[in-house]
Amino acid sequence: MNDHIAPPAPVPTPRPMDGAARFAVGALALAGASWAVRAIWEIRLAVAGEPASGPPDQGNGAHRTLTGLENQYHLVVSACGVAVVICAVAFIGWLGRARDTARELSGKRPRYSGLWVYLGWVVPVVNLWFPRGIVAEVHRDSAPGERLPRSVNVWWALWLIGLLSGVGLMSADSTDQIIARAYTNVGTLLVSDAAIVGAAVAGVFVVRALSRNVSSRRSG
Repeated sequence: MNDHIAPPAPVPTPRPMDGAARFAVGALALAGASWAVRAIWEIRLAVAGEPASGPPDQGNGAHRTLTGLENQYHLVVSACGVAVVICAVAFIGWLGRARDTARELSGKRPRYSGLWVYLGWVVPVVNLWFPRGIVAEVHRDSAPGERLPRSVNVWWALWLIGLLSGVGLMSADSTDQIIARAYTNVGTLLVSDAAIVGAAVAGVFVVRALSRNVSSRRSG
């Protein structure tokens, strides 16, 4: 009697990538916010000015007692380090899933092996283009024929500025040496900070765009 009544539509199960994408977006936002806080503290150091006793690192292994603001900056830098690690784990985890899913959808052999999803960020020279290449490949496999989102190039350009500026992610200086820079040349620090924050924001758009492509292709 009720044969004409259509059965209820099945409830869609969450896609495995959805959680990874949300985690990556949240981690990128956390990293960007923490680096913005770091920039604020550098501005505060510059405004306060260097104490009469000189920089924290006095040379020849001697260090003076830190001021309250300098101690706070050490804590901020430590928090930034934790945020960056969380962001790296979340973003690379999402990228690995996106790459595998896009490969299954396209049926094509990937240009970059799965190992490069991880090593591509740390091996010198190739880390200047391999990660972007993997992201671009995910886009091509999940949205064939569509133009690469502009956010990918913006993200990568800002990432390289933050990476290679010498005062950002790859800085070899200690925190005390960076404090000395804030007193004498805060502008270079802020340029690097702005690039890193911008890369985090652009990264959010990259994750959302590629995840949307993969989800649409999979459900299509």
